[in-house]
Amino acid sequence: MENIDYTYLCNVIGNLTGIPIRLYKGNQLILYHAIVHLPKDPLDAYKTDILSIETHVGYYITPHFHYYGVVSDGEHKVVIGPSMQTRNSEQAMRELAFQCDVSPEDTADFIIGMKSIVSMPLDSILQILCTMNYVMNNEKLGLGDIIIYDAEQQNLRAALEQERAKYNFDSDLAAVQDVQNVHNTLALEQTIVNFVRRGDTEALKEWFADAPAVRGGVLAADQLRQIKNTFIVTATLVSRGAIRGGMDVDDALSLSDAYIQKCELLNNVERIINLQYHMVFDYAEQVEKLQCGKQPSKLVQDVAKYIQRHLSEPITTNDIAKAIFLSRSRLSVKFKKETGENLIDYILKEKTEEAKRLLRYTDKTAVAISAYLGFSSQSHFTRVFKKYAGILPNEYRWQYNK
Repeated sequence: MENIDYTYLCNVIGNLTGIPIRLYKGNQLILYHAIVHLPKDPLDAYKTDILSIETHVGYYITPHFHYYGVVSDGEHKVVIGPSMQTRNSEQAMRELAFQCDVSPEDTADFIIGMKSIVSMPLDSILQILCTMNYVMNNEKLGLGDIIIYDAEQQNLRAALEQERAKYNFDSDLAAVQDVQNVHNTLALEQTIVNFVRRGDTEALKEWFADAPAVRGGVLAADQLRQIKNTFIVTATLVSRGAIRGGMDVDDALSLSDAYIQKCELLNNVERIINLQYHMVFDYAEQVEKLQCGKQPSKLVQDVAKYIQRHLSEPITTNDIAKAIFLSRSRLSVKFKKETGENLIDYILKEKTEEAKRLLRYTDKTAVAISAYLGFSSQSHFTRVFKKYAGILPNEYRWQYNK
């Protein structure tokens, strides 16, 4: 269609949906419209991937399950998002702010802005994309014509290294595919659930390498629906196992909902299997972070859970004691008695582990990482890192990037 007023179109859609919208000419931003205040555009974390979408209509799902819609007519490109169907934790929002180089002073405003974005079902976003495509390209498309773009699924291992950064999934697809059959027998179900409940990622990886071949029960009439139904069963099992392992109930169930929603969008058997494999490890990893000792008590799990939710903030013993309704002195004594470790040492070790991941798999500076993790100064961060990692931060990065 000729004489399209792109600015008017974007402003109307942005006001209607309550979701940020952008207009590009080539790859140059010429309009950004949002009714919420965001110090930095969250698209910045995935800008290269999103702007590389060249089809008339496509959408992109981030590792935090945010989605962006893209409509292009060859010369102009409209990007709407992020929106989401499940809310992220505050810690996840802080991680996104860090990825977008939001300053520590602006992080609280960024989180408030993200929480203010309207949550809209993906189907509704896709309908909007189809409408805009008709205006821009005079082309009638349906939901089934829209292509998903997703870093985790387009290049699974690379995305996992960037976002999770801990595991190497080099197994052949044939070895991985057996994960779809976890529901078949009680023994196999319990094996998977117990690995997740214990947060035993290493044992889980070894088990998958030699997973027994079993025949799946019939859950649907066609193969694709069968695999999706199996995925849902697996999500239910591992989320319950994670809850028994100490994961917060709301966090575990929200993550399960997000994975199931993502699975329903896929129409490729291999991608669903890959996503399922990733999901099981994701739950196991999250439980692993909460474990301190072989059989952690509720107190230890509560402490670990608090620390994981507040990694990007300064954490004191008083903060944790207040959150779990104990006195500071009683908490310190009980934690030391049950784990054999001082609470302050445990806090700083967890921050050091997160710093290692960021140094190894992001290009963020030590200064930025120090600020993100709530250290009072870079020198303090350097001293702590050297104490618990045995090496300076820049030396650690060089060691893994040489």
